Amino acid sequence: MTHLVVDAPGALTLVEDLGRPGFAHLGVAGSGALDRGALALANRLVGNPDGAAGLEILIGGFRATFSGDAWFAVAGAWGRARLGGRPVAPYTAARARAGDVLELDPAERGIRYLLAVRGGIDEPPVLGSRSRDTLAGLGPEPVVAGRVLELGPEPATSVPLIDQEAAFPPPADHLTLGLLPGPRADWFTDAARARLFDDAWRCSASTDRIGARLEGPTLDRAVPGELPSEATVPGSIQVSTSGQPTILLADRPVTGGYPVIAIVAPASLDAVAQLRPGQEVRFRHA
Repeated sequence: MTHLVVDAPGALTLVEDLGRPGFAHLGVAGSGALDRGALALANRLVGNPDGAAGLEILIGGFRATFSGDAWFAVAGAWGRARLGGRPVAPYTAARARAGDVLELDPAERGIRYLLAVRGGIDEPPVLGSRSRDTLAGLGPEPVVAGRVLELGPEPATSVPLIDQEAAFPPPADHLTLGLLPGPRADWFTDAARARLFDDAWRCSASTDRIGARLEGPTLDRAVPGELPSEATVPGSIQVSTSGQPTILLADRPVTGGYPVIAIVAPASLDAVAQLRPGQEVRFRHA
């Protein structure tokens, strides 16, 4: 059976599928790929179900060797990809032969590559998912050099005849995200609610799979004191005591005590996965 031998994992490579919903009552977040659309599309390009497990590769610097023939596709971030030294186009199904080496250079647009291989990455599921939850420590361990990743059996569906989907690179300058009203918007001053939409924000270098931390003006509270912990959803924008917002992502805590001023609309959430440190973020009403 074909497998993938990881020679260099880059900054951080994780096995991710579309997550493990339905366990919030146990304190377990849904987790899964941050750019769900990119993983689903890469899977479709190689004939996998949308939710087959693939690799989420942060920044790049990734290198792996195929032990046998296999179809694969790279989506999400855009950068230079090579198979056996030959360029590989993004969002395109490509065929690897035994001994071929796949290399992903540091991303030029976006920050997370999603790599799908026909058959999917065959890791033991935990609570029904093969995803790594970096906060809870559930799922497969982060990929290290020398890791041998087994592939699952080929699906019954064939590789699509049209092997390239219309796709566009993540934006290189600013990103505009649609927002829905938050459950605790009334905990903030009128000026703070206006500032959220009127001012520009910057993605912090401390952003991770738990949350995208933003830097900008202070969002002042109208209601002092602590908020009892309440449920969170992906895209919740919590505002800490510093007045700085954080967009909660897939590996977030399922409850939180900071007030949520707004929620990133589901249609905009995949784009947050590709934010680069220092990139400008603006908000609009969804």
